[in-house]
Amino acid sequence: MGKLKLYDINTPRETIVEERDAIYLSYTPEQRFFGVLQLNHISVMMNGGKPLKSPQSKGLVIRKPAI
Repeated sequence: MGKLKLYDINTPRETIVEERDAIYLSYTPEQRFFGVLQLNHISVMMNGGKPLKSPQSKGLVIRKPAI
């Protein structure tokens, strides 16, 4: 994870999806887990250091801040 690949606009979407699925399925569970953590870290950085969702004091209920 962490690589950006640019596709030709003439490439069918199905081909891109198949390629990405094959890459994702080749990862170990550990790599998948750390990939999710990396995406979470990037989303927090891009949102000014604030998480996109934050827990409320009602257990597992989460809310998105009103924009």
